[in-house]
Amino acid sequence: MQSRIFVSAFLALSTLAAPALAQDAPAASAAPAAGQMTPEQINAFNQAVTDFTAGQTALQAGDNATAATKYEAAMPAIRTAVEVDPTKIDNVNFLANALYADAAAQGALGKMDKVIALYGESLPHWRKLVEAKPADATSRNILAGILIQLGNQKLGAQDKAGSAPLYQEALGLARKSAAANAADPVTKNILLSALIGASQATGDATLQTEAATMSKAMLADGSVDASNKPAAQVLSGVKAG
Repeated sequence: MQSRIFVSAFLALSTLAAPALAQDAPAASAAPAAGQMTPEQINAFNQAVTDFTAGQTALQAGDNATAATKYEAAMPAIRTAVEVDPTKIDNVNFLANALYADAAAQGALGKMDKVIALYGESLPHWRKLVEAKPADATSRNILAGILIQLGNQKLGAQDKAGSAPLYQEALGLARKSAAANAADPVTKNILLSALIGASQATGDATLQTEAATMSKAMLADGSVDASNKPAAQVLSGVKAG
């Protein structure tokens, strides 16, 4: 069965959180304290909020080139904000979402190398968000989806050893989401993707059986998404591998 590299439907724009609120700059004569941005950095950050919002509008309108340009313009100031104070979770959230949104635009433009690079950069930020907000299913599912995409990229390059821990991490997250909301189609497809990838990377017979069983059930009830359907059909015996 061939490995899959795709930008999944479950990594949709609608899951993105709103950007962090613009910040007030201190008086120009006041030196910033440790962990605080300079007035110039705050002005740049506020412009980044504007650019990000314009990128969101463009992406929703299908103007992916403009969206990517706006996201790229916003990124340096958001990165700086996180570097200045890595503990400020709102800014970590903003950076994670900006990288993720840029990946969506770049993927629509067919720039998959850029997508993988953006996912890789965003990974520690999404992990931090999930750690800070363990009950937030949206962030958990986004993190799982990114791990699956990175695993798919490595598996597509025949790097099973490199892909396996990514799939295993995604599988743990997906199982947690499924335990909380087993009937949700998005959650089910994330879990199925993680099972398919992990079973391919490790050759684990138990995971292969679980993936095949889940594939049959989801094909039967129509809940399997387009990206998972070809592999699900192979696993269920509908199509030859």
